[in-house]
This record gives sequence, C-alpha cells and structure tokens, in this order.
Amino acid sequence: MDKIKVSRLLFSAAYFILAAAITGLLVYFVILLVGNHITDDEKLVMSRTSVVVDEQGHEISKLYDENREPVTLRQIPKHVQNAFIVTEDSRFYKHSGIDLRGTMRAVVTNVLAGEKREGGSTITQQLARNAYLSTEKTWFRKMKEAAIAISLERKYSKKQILEMYLNQIYFGHGVYGVQMASKFFFNKDVSDLTVDEGALLAALPKGPNGYSPILHPKKALERRNLVLGLMQKNGDLSAEQSVRLKGKTLGLNVQKIKKHPEYDTYIDMVKEEAAERYHIGTDELMRGGYKIVVPISREAQKAAYRAFSDDAYFHGTNRKVSPEGAFVLMNKKGAVLAVQGGRNYVRGGFNHLTIRRQPGSAFKPLAVYGPALESGEYEPYSMLQDKEVTYKKYDNYAPKNYDGRYRGEMSMYDAVKVSENAPAVWLLNRIGVDTGKRYLSKMGMDLPDNGLAIALGGLREGVSPLQMASAYTAFSNEGKQSRHYFIQAIYNHSGKKIAEAKPASTKVFSPQTAWYMTRMLQSVVTGGTAQAGYSNTALAGKTGSTAFNKNGLRDAWFVGYSPNTVGAVWLGYDTTNRNQYLTAGANGDAVRLFKSVVNNVPGEAGLAFSRPKGVSDLDEPIQLAKVTNLQVKGTLGKFAMPALKLTWTPSSDKRIVYRIYAEADGKKELKGEVTGKNEYRINYVNPMARSSYYVIPYNPQTKREGGASRKVQVSWFSRL
Repeated sequence: MDKIKVSRLLFSAAYFILAAAITGLLVYFVILLVGNHITDDEKLVMSRTSVVVDEQGHEISKLYDENREPVTLRQIPKHVQNAFIVTEDSRFYKHSGIDLRGTMRAVVTNVLAGEKREGGSTITQQLARNAYLSTEKTWFRKMKEAAIAISLERKYSKKQILEMYLNQIYFGHGVYGVQMASKFFFNKDVSDLTVDEGALLAALPKGPNGYSPILHPKKALERRNLVLGLMQKNGDLSAEQSVRLKGKTLGLNVQKIKKHPEYDTYIDMVKEEAAERYHIGTDELMRGGYKIVVPISREAQKAAYRAFSDDAYFHGTNRKVSPEGAFVLMNKKGAVLAVQGGRNYVRGGFNHLTIRRQPGSAFKPLAVYGPALESGEYEPYSMLQDKEVTYKKYDNYAPKNYDGRYRGEMSMYDAVKVSENAPAVWLLNRIGVDTGKRYLSKMGMDLPDNGLAIALGGLREGVSPLQMASAYTAFSNEGKQSRHYFIQAIYNHSGKKIAEAKPASTKVFSPQTAWYMTRMLQSVVTGGTAQAGYSNTALAGKTGSTAFNKNGLRDAWFVGYSPNTVGAVWLGYDTTNRNQYLTAGANGDAVRLFKSVVNNVPGEAGLAFSRPKGVSDLDEPIQLAKVTNLQVKGTLGKFAMPALKLTWTPSSDKRIVYRIYAEADGKKELKGEVTGKNEYRINYVNPMARSSYYVIPYNPQTKREGGASRKVQVSWFSRL
C-alpha cells in the first residue's frame, strides 16, 4: 500500500508539474500574443517640440504637447546612461523585459531603508507604461505592462529601448526627455553633462515634483548623492570620485520656459495657416518637431502689445468694461509683421482680427474712389456733387454729411480728405453699385449688399481687420493686392524644408490709380481726419466709423500704410448698447495707436513714398482766394493807342489762372487771362466806353472759377 500511495503521490506531483508547465507556457504565449497585439510602433514615435523663429533665427515660441527634443543614444555620455541604469534597472542588460530577481531585491532594499529607493519596474516596463498605458494601478494594467515589455524586448535591441526610454521620461516643470532636461536645468547639451549633473537628472524620474532641484533643493541633493553611491557600488565610480562629487553643489543654471503673451495672437494665426494652407494640423504641429520661420517684426509685435495694454487708446462709456480692439500690420507684399487679437488675448481665445464689423468711411477708397478713378471718367480733382439727396431707387436712402453742411460740389481730393458722405454716395450711384462690388470682389470681399450704403461701409455682414489691411495693399503695391501670410517656411525635424511661402498678388487697380489714391490718402493724414498722433514716417490712410448715437460710436477704424507697411486698427465693444459705446474721439484713438506701432518698425523712420515709373504725379491742390486790391489805370498801349493796366494782390500759388472780365450794359466779356501774375494790359480801349472791370481766379485742377473781385471803372475824362 505504501508503494501504491507513493506512486500516486509521485503521479499527482508529476501531473501538477506538467499542468503548471503547460499553464505557464500558455500564459507566456498569451502574454506574447497580448503584447504583440497591443504594441504599435507609432506609439513609440515620441512627440517633438516645434519651434517658431523669426527670419533672423530668434526664437519666438515653442509648440508642444510635451516639451521634448529627442537625441540618439550616441549623443548621451556613457556615464549619464549608467546613472539611469543603476538607479532604475541595474540588471537592464541581463533580463528580457521583466526582472523577478530585481523586483525582490527592490522590495528588500526599500524595506531596510524605510523608503522607496529602488523601483520594481524595469526600464522596459517603464517605457511600456509611458508609451502605451494609463497611470491606473491595477493588476490588469501590470499584466499588460509585462506583456508589452516582453514584446518590446523581442522587437528592439537594448540600446534602442534605452534610447527611447531616455527620450520619453518626464523630469518635471513640463520637460520631457534627457536632452530638454539638460537644457532646462543646466543650459547645456546632453553631450556636455558631467557625472554629477547626469546623476541629478537620473534622480528625478522617480519623483519629478518631490525631488525637483528648483522646488526642493535639499531633497534633490540627497537623491543625487544616492545615485552617485549606486554608481560607485556598480563600479562606475571610485570611492574618491564618489566622495568628491557628493561634495559638489547642484550647480543649476535653470533656463526657465519663457512665456511671451505678446506673441499669442501671432502663434494662433500661424497654427491656423499651417492647417489651412499646408495641411499640418495643430496636433501634428505640436508633436512633429518642426521649425517654422515667420516674417514677424518683434519690435512691432511688442509695440502692438504695449499699445493694447494702454488705456489711453481705448475710450468708452463703460468704466468697468474696456472697449476691445484688433490690429494687424504687414509689409506690402503680404508678410504679416504684427497682430493683436484683443486687449487680453489668450492662446486659442476670441480673435477680433477675423470678426466682421462695419468699416464706415474706411471703405470709401475701396468701394468708390478707386473704382471711379479706374473708370477713366474721374480724376482726383474732378468735382463731385455735395448735396443732401434722397435716392428713391434705393429705398429712399438719404445719406447725411457728418457735420450737416453741404457745399453744392467739391473735388474728389477734398471729399476724401475731410471724409464727406454725400459726394461718395453720389459717385457710387454714378459709376454703379455693380462696378464698386466688382472691384471689392477682386479684393476677396464678395458682398450680399446691393445698396448705396456700400459707399459708407454700411454692410450687412461687415468685413474683418485682416481683410481691410489686405485690401489696402492694392494701393501701396502699385495696384496689386497681396495675399497675406504668416509662415515664411517650414522645416521638418530632420531640417528639410517642406514648405515655403509663395507671395501671391491680384491686379485690382492700375499703378496710376494706386498712386492717385496714395496722394489723396496722404492728405487725410497730413490735413484731414487722421491728423491725431505723431508719425516718424510718411503715412497714407483712411479713418472710418459707424455712429451709435449723437454722442458716440459703435466702431472706429484706421486703415493705412507707410512706404513699406500696411495695417488696420479696429476699436469697439463686442456688444454695443446704451450703457457702453465708444466716445466720439475714438477715431483719433485708432489713428494714434496705429502710428505708435509703425513708429517702432525698424527702418521706417524718415521714409517717403516713391512714385512708380511711368506714373503721373498729383500736384498739391490749388486753394483759390478772392482777388483783392484791384486797380485799373489808363495808359498807352500798342502803337501809342489808349490801353488799360489792371493790377491786384496775387495769391502765393503761382498755378492760379486769373481771368479778366469787362462788363458794359449788362454784358460781360472775357478780355484775357494770366497764370500766376498780378497784372494784365488791355490794348485798344475806347476811352469813351464806360465799362467795369473785375478779375476771377480759376482753378485748372477742378476747372472751376472762384469768387469775383470788386468791379472797378476808369474815368478817362477826369484824367484830361
């Protein structure tokens, strides 16, 4: 019986051993299958920090989900690699993904030390956890971690796993990977790390916040020295080296991650353009390690940010809520130099640059005056009707001049300069609404509106500041509108250029029309509605506003350009009501804000507009003055015949033509004219005639006469 019992026991033992072996094999194969199923090479592709730089290479911003700059294992010194291995997984090169012996040793070490000095997870398991799993602490997750670790060990070499791990781990303060950690804590490349610096970095992954050398320097020092001790124990350091290195301070040279709120709007516009024009989505941009070169002017961008922080440019009736605003500045080829999407703009926030608002009179050059000049039927000194009119064809539309005054007629030049409404509407009615809309469409502004209110920027949907600035490039760029762009070039993480801006333009006006508009818009700045503030360069531009009530405005604009730049400012409340609206002087605020930024653009000071080749210039307007001190004297003329000599006080403008008239028996006769002189001789005069004489100044630009002088007579007999 004893032999039978022994045999049964042996058989049972053998059975259980076999069953356990088979179960173990099944579990192993299941682990392999699970690991192979879960592992995905794409998840091991680590996100890289993208960087935005200006054309001179200055860093503007970093874009990242995880602030990381991957490096190869060859770039990481051996002593840095060893520091991480002895700290995290001393048997790294001996196990196959999971290390039962190392786990048991860690448990014993931690119990004896009274604190967690060693971890139970291998480097491969940590890589598996970081790349594939969440931070939940369950047995199921640990099983998946082990399965993935084994799968990774079968697919990759130890060096590949270590490289991925060192680039993957988190060091606190938003920093990922050993290269970025080296730059952040020591301001140096990982290849230049010393032994004690490498030991400090190796000390952090177990508790990036708790061992932070910035937040907890004492704990960080203790943890670093522990790592140095482990390196000595492992034979990487001698006892003397370990002692001397432990005596060193942390030696930090922290390069804090800089935050530049002044660039927030610009960066958002870069992301938007990358997605729309180059099909690089925001997620990919944040992970792909791109270098994006932008044409930003750092000086102009900072000036715009300062201006939007200054209450002096934002006047509204609600003292608790400030008016909002938007600003854009580009060069005349379309490269955007500076943008500001609001007063307290935050990344991803509401961007006023792209909202549509009523442009007011800033729309007149685009919708009316430019198209009228282009028709060839009108010139800058053509006379326009300035009367209060009701246009029955357009639903009895009755525009009013802002000042309530009407002069009967005025030149286009003066209408632009002082921004009268009646002449602009009259002119649009003459050239046709469809004509104005056709030119607006060329500039990318397809309007549903069909009324004369277009002349004054009274639009159903409005236009954005970005659209307005882009449209005005047609005046600054010899009639060609430039397409704006924020991205000059894009390079991938390998340094290969994968995209580049291709400046594009659309012909809208002739160079002559553009130059005439520039000259007229200059007068707006020098003597018209845009005189506020100081500019250190030549400027041309147009103010615009939409009235809310008799005391204030809904919108205030200035759209203008210097010899090299074009831009737009909009001011207003997001919601205008009887409790909050812009004060009446908001147009001046917009003008002053624009000038304050342009004054900071390098190379702009002292510039003047240059007339394009083959284009006629526009003379300054002639201002007629009444002729005074007219005198007539009898004299001898040709062949000693009786004659008259008329003299008067002339204007300083030598371009004025003076027309001399004689009047007798109610009939007037033009006797002649002189240009820029103050005398005229009438020959062959009948001394017996009793005629009156007077002089009328004539403007050859507008082809209009001014006021007549007083009439004078000559009594020949009194002289005999």
